[in-house]
Amino acid sequence: MGKPLYLGLLAVLLVAAAVGAALLFFGGFDRDAGAVHTAAPMGTAKPTPAADSPADIAAKRDLLALMMAYQGQIAGVEKGDDGIVCVVMLSGKRIVYDDGREKTFEQKLADADLQDMMEQEYPLGDVDGVREGNLDPGRIRSYALFEEVYGGTEKAVRANLKSVALGRGHCLFNANNGAAAQLKKAFKEISALIDNEPGVSGFVYPLGGTFNYRVIAGTDRLSPHAFGIAIDLKSDPRDYWRWATREQGQGRLTEYPPDLVRALEDNGFIWGGKWAHFDILHFEYRPELLLKARHFVAPGETVSPWYAGYPETADVMEAVAVIDGAWEGR
Repeated sequence: MGKPLYLGLLAVLLVAAAVGAALLFFGGFDRDAGAVHTAAPMGTAKPTPAADSPADIAAKRDLLALMMAYQGQIAGVEKGDDGIVCVVMLSGKRIVYDDGREKTFEQKLADADLQDMMEQEYPLGDVDGVREGNLDPGRIRSYALFEEVYGGTEKAVRANLKSVALGRGHCLFNANNGAAAQLKKAFKEISALIDNEPGVSGFVYPLGGTFNYRVIAGTDRLSPHAFGIAIDLKSDPRDYWRWATREQGQGRLTEYPPDLVRALEDNGFIWGGKWAHFDILHFEYRPELLLKARHFVAPGETVSPWYAGYPETADVMEAVAVIDGAWEGR
């Protein structure tokens, strides 16, 4: 090989090597895709997502509480071009988070979206009196969600019922979403409480009832008892706002054992004694409201990241990624 030809080939090889090194350094090689990514111009900052608004933070935190409370029931979250956010159930049914309509309290009771249901903060800890106005966290219910999770007809609900031993007999409760299992766990704690404080038994037994496919008194709306997710403990004439005065309800609240309430709240049940329209014997399986309460952020408050306060476990971070993906159009 002649010397000029040798030098020419050597020059070509050196140029090719230089180009390859530059691409690898500045562009980065994707071993999975087998391709070279185009590098950003020197000095250009990588774009960062826009900060979440307080409204977005509130919506995302509600959705996170729902996804963690109904694991295995919610398949995903979607946000349309119109900004409407939906929860996607395992069946494929889409349930609107916020329909954007202004509603009265009565309209929310009758036709709640998920945001209406999650709007009122459930108060953790002891209460010292009947609440005012329409502060009824838990009385506003998304029937679309309940029907998807617990059964859309009486026949479907009945197929999901399980007999649960509760210390002094058995009751029927919905096995879906862990409701029956959590009731059993709560009553194990209540039995231990009664062993230490026998007087608590007088607030529990005889039980008022669990599953009963009926409407709420004075309405045409199904009771949570119709879904097999509520239990009434021992009844007292002062328990219910429709047949007792506020003063009578106040007296009953003053007597009620806080440790009994805690045993049920710790297992996902909210208490009707924390409603302005009080229902003191009533406990209802609503884990989403208790999750929100335990990680509460006041309306309008900004936190970063938006899921601050939640443990960064694998299941939480998977749900966070799903929610962020909906906002980013992924």
